Amino acid sequence: MRILVATDGSGHSDAAIDAIARRPPPPGSEVRVISVVAPYFPTTYVSWEGMDVSRIVEMEKEVREQAHAAVENAAATLRAHEACRQLIISTDVLSGSPKRMILEDADAFGADVIVVGSHGRGMVERFVLGSVSQAVALHARCSVEIVRSQPTQLSGVPQQ
Repeated sequence: MRILVATDGSGHSDAAIDAIARRPPPPGSEVRVISVVAPYFPTTYVSWEGMDVSRIVEMEKEVREQAHAAVENAAATLRAHEACRQLIISTDVLSGSPKRMILEDADAFGADVIVVGSHGRGMVERFVLGSVSQAVALHARCSVEIVRSQPTQLSGVPQQ
């Protein structure tokens, strides 16, 4: 079995990694852990005159370092589980649109399933912002598992 899991280092992504660890695939299965770094573009019109390009380069470097840490932490979590020790685990950090890169990498890897975390966004946010997990589920050529993280407490009141 070939499993592609995408992580951004968030708790939602951690839930996807934990789901794989709790019910590991057959021995010899391959798990590819990826993170996708989207290129930096200002969200509003910005005059490039006087723009500190070195700061943009530094921000992109920081994001890439965080992505590398996320995939390595995810792989380490899987390797720490006894039942996952026979898995073949690889990691990579890709650049581009997360939606597109996850789908393209799944095809290139020959994934049987893609596992992603859900950000639990409501309908309005999904419509306005788009959702990586939703786009992957709609367009993947293989099965997709969207893992929800456990409810958290907000202001002392459990979410429902």
